[in-house]
Amino acid sequence: MRVAVAGASGKMGRALIEEVLKDRELALAAALDIASGPAVGGVSVTADVDAAVATADALIDFTRPAGTLAHLEACARLGKAMVIGTTGFAETEKQRIAQAARKIPIVMAPNFAVGVNVIFKLAEVAARALGDAYDVEIIEAHHRHKVDAPSGTALELGGIVAAALGRDLAAVAVHGREGDTGERPAKAIGFHAIRGGDLVGEHTVLFAGTGERVEVTVRSTSRATYALGALRAAKFLKGRSNGLYDMQDVLGLR
Repeated sequence: MRVAVAGASGKMGRALIEEVLKDRELALAAALDIASGPAVGGVSVTADVDAAVATADALIDFTRPAGTLAHLEACARLGKAMVIGTTGFAETEKQRIAQAARKIPIVMAPNFAVGVNVIFKLAEVAARALGDAYDVEIIEAHHRHKVDAPSGTALELGGIVAAALGRDLAAVAVHGREGDTGERPAKAIGFHAIRGGDLVGEHTVLFAGTGERVEVTVRSTSRATYALGALRAAKFLKGRSNGLYDMQDVLGLR
């Protein structure tokens, strides 16, 4: 299977290319970035989106929303599958992705690390079992260069827990606390973002009850975890029907 990697000059792009080159089932078809550059993994970095996409069976994209949407148009036009790891999309942009999935198969997830996707399921099970008797707080930590907060993964965890508890996340989410905040609302779901150093990614869902605390935590120490999950998603798309999938589908956790 031939894959193209977007954002090839960035940290995640380089991690993806490194893992593609190690994988005997995959070949690096193209390296795409906003500016052309010297070869990586045996192929030149190109800014020509159509040329990069045309050579591949699937494009893996961990960039920024504007760039991903431009790449999405090319994939839909050329009939190529896509793996989207970009976060921070507006609702209207998510709708554009869903529409494109009518034409091509897409795996889109807020986090591609296999362990993270396992805690999505564990958090859902815990929320259903523990119910309203336990307060929920979500804590995430990333490197100093991350530009969005909370992380897409933290928001996904909040959405999963809220759905399991029958709550509207937009109505109950609390982002950080400062000053005289008053007593904690019983159904609030708190979010706390830590930024510093070279932290790759840590996520904890804390269920605090009377007399006990349950924590579901995953810590990533290398971007390779995200890259390996993305490659697994790309392989999942081979021969797949058009549609919008996520890592729960890839891992058989539905």
